[in-house]
Amino acid sequence: MKKLVALFLAGVMTFSLAACGNSSQPAAEPAPAEEAAPAEEAAPAEEAAPAEEAAPAEGAAVAADITLWTYPIGKFGDAETVNGFVQAFNAVYPDINVSVEYLDYTSGDDQVTAAIEAGTTPDIIMEGPERLVSNWGAKGKMIDLADLWDEEALADISATSEAVVAACKSADGAYYEYPLCMTTHTMAVNKELFEEAGAMQYINEDRTWTTENFEKALQALKDYGVETTGVVYCGGQGGDQGTRALAMNLYNAEFTNADHTEWTMNSEAGVKGLQQLVDWTEAGLLSFDAGAVASDEIQLFANKTIAMSFCWNAANQLTYAAQTDFTPYAVAFPSEDGTPELAGGIWGFGVFDNGDADKIAAAKLFIEFICDDATQGPISIANTGFFPVRSSYGNIYAGTEDEERMATYASFQKWLGDYYNVTLGWAEQRTAWWNMLQQIFGGEDVQAAADAYVETCNTATADASAN
Repeated sequence: MKKLVALFLAGVMTFSLAACGNSSQPAAEPAPAEEAAPAEEAAPAEEAAPAEEAAPAEGAAVAADITLWTYPIGKFGDAETVNGFVQAFNAVYPDINVSVEYLDYTSGDDQVTAAIEAGTTPDIIMEGPERLVSNWGAKGKMIDLADLWDEEALADISATSEAVVAACKSADGAYYEYPLCMTTHTMAVNKELFEEAGAMQYINEDRTWTTENFEKALQALKDYGVETTGVVYCGGQGGDQGTRALAMNLYNAEFTNADHTEWTMNSEAGVKGLQQLVDWTEAGLLSFDAGAVASDEIQLFANKTIAMSFCWNAANQLTYAAQTDFTPYAVAFPSEDGTPELAGGIWGFGVFDNGDADKIAAAKLFIEFICDDATQGPISIANTGFFPVRSSYGNIYAGTEDEERMATYASFQKWLGDYYNVTLGWAEQRTAWWNMLQQIFGGEDVQAAADAYVETCNTATADASAN
C-alpha cells in the first residue's frame, strides 16, 4: 500500500490514453457524484446484442434465485435500465432469476447493516472498495472473488491502474470486489454566472485554481450580489468526498499516512484548510448547512440557488442536465500551489457469503456478464457515466455524442490522488467527518475538533486491524 499513490498515478497515465481514444484532450468526482444517477435522457452507448450472439459460459446450467442491491451509480439506480441488463443476462442464463433492490446514500448503509445483523444480506451488492473491501470484507461478510481475477482480467485491469487492483484486494490478499468502472470527482461552477461576476478569470485554462484565486472568485461573486456562493454540507455522509477534497486541497494536506494506517487531517495543513472554511463562512463568502447532504447541495446548484457544487462528476452532469439552464463547468478543487489531488471513485460488485454454493456461483456469473461480456461490458460502463477499468475496452465514448464531454472529465485523471478510502475504519471515519464539520461550524475550536476526529478514526482503524 506504500506504493499506492505512485501506482495509481502511473496507472492513470496508461488509463488516460485508453479513455481519451480519439479525443483531442489528455485523459474524475462520488456520487458518488456518489449520490446521483444519470438522467433518463442519457442513452446507453449502444444497445444490448441479441441473446443468440452470446455463448453461455461454463456454469450456465446453474439454477438459482439471487438478489442484487445496488447504490445509485449512474443508471444502475434506474430500474428500467437495470431490468434491461437482467433481461440480457437471462437470455444467456435463463435459470438464474435476479431480483433487484435500489439503495440510496442516505439510508443504504443502514439497510445493509440491518441485513447483516438479521442474516438477510443480498447475494450481490454494487459499490466501491471502501464498503466492499474495507468494511464488509474486513468483517468477514464477503466471498473471495479471486477466481474472477484470472490472469487475463488481472492483466487487463492492471494495465489501466494497479491501484484499482490494490483497492479491490484486502490486506490478507482476498479480492472482495470485482470492478466495473472508475472516475475522478471534481467540483463545478455556474459558468455564465462566473463570467457575469468576473470570477472566471481566477480559473486556469486547465480548470485548476489556487486557494488565493478561489477566495478572489468568492469575493467577486459576493460583490456581484450573489447571496449564497457555495454550501459546505454536513448533514450526513452522502457525497462527503466533496467536502473532504475541498478541505484537504486548500493547503495540500494529506488525509492519511502513506501506509493507510493513521488518519492525519489534524496536521497543520489539514487544520488550516478546515479553519479557512470556517473563516469564509464567517465572512459571508461561503455558507454551511448542518442538515444538508450532497444531493441537497447539487439540487441547489441545479436550481441556481448557489453558484457552485463541491460534489460533481460526469454522471452528475447527465443526471441534472434537464434541470439546468446554465453550463455546469467542471473544475478541480482549489489548492495552495495550484496542483490538486482529486478523490477517485472505483465501483464494482461484491458477493455476500450467504452459505449457498449455487447462489454464489450464479452471482459470479452475473458479475462476469455485466463486467466482462464483450457486448454488455461497455454498455454497463456507459450507463454509469464513468470510465472502464479494463484497458481493452478503450474509449467507449468514441464516436458518440458524449465523446467531447467525457474527454473533459477524462482530463482530470492526471490529478488523481491517493485512494485512502481503503483505510480500515472507513465507515466510522465517514460519520466522524461530518460530525466534526458540524462541530467546527458550530463554534468549536478547529484543532481540538480535528484532534478528536482523528482519535476516533485511528481507534476505529486499530480495532479493525485487530479483528
